[in-house]
Amino acid sequence: MMDDGTITVALTDDHVLVREGLRRLLEEQHRFDVVGEAADGEQTLLLLRQLKPDVVLLDISMPNKDGIDTTREIVAEGLPTKVLILTMHADEHYASRALRAGAHGFILKDAKAEELVAAIEQVHAGGRYLPPELARAFADRYLHDSGEQPSPRDLSRREREVLCLLAQGLTNREVADRLVISVKTVDSHRGNLLKKLNLRNNSDITRFAIQHGLVRV
Repeated sequence: MMDDGTITVALTDDHVLVREGLRRLLEEQHRFDVVGEAADGEQTLLLLRQLKPDVVLLDISMPNKDGIDTTREIVAEGLPTKVLILTMHADEHYASRALRAGAHGFILKDAKAEELVAAIEQVHAGGRYLPPELARAFADRYLHDSGEQPSPRDLSRREREVLCLLAQGLTNREVADRLVISVKTVDSHRGNLLKKLNLRNNSDITRFAIQHGLVRV
């Protein structure tokens, strides 16, 4: 942050028009200074190492290195820039991955200008930001996690293998290829997992695996 209270921001997106739109929007606010732009993960890392802006708006889907992997490297290098992930997907799984990677916030590309401004300011101040619909979904999920919980001990060896691979973000086809089984068999194991563990989707599978130490964050 500059001495005059201005928040310095870097923009990362592989679409020039998106970057131009974000730059105009932020510079109209007079409390943001867009200090640089990048089109992919590698360019982003070079930019942040050199300029060390307060916040980077980081697209989750980029060539060469996506936003999740780029965020992991930003954190691993100890760079001071706060990461606010940009995405078109209002999905708990994407949000969970982004936050576990070290992002400070997650915002949709169709957000209104005032929401983007609030998200940048909140992240810059050391807080976390999630769109209201995702924040409610996360809160509801944890509020309803009560009573005796299922355990990995309830699973067969193969079900544990499938669970761990799905929790790492692999598709059913990729899991099938990794375990040398059919996609239909993976579908069956996934259905059994959801039923045995009282889960609803792959986001739940990822959360369960992390909670029980079955995958590394």
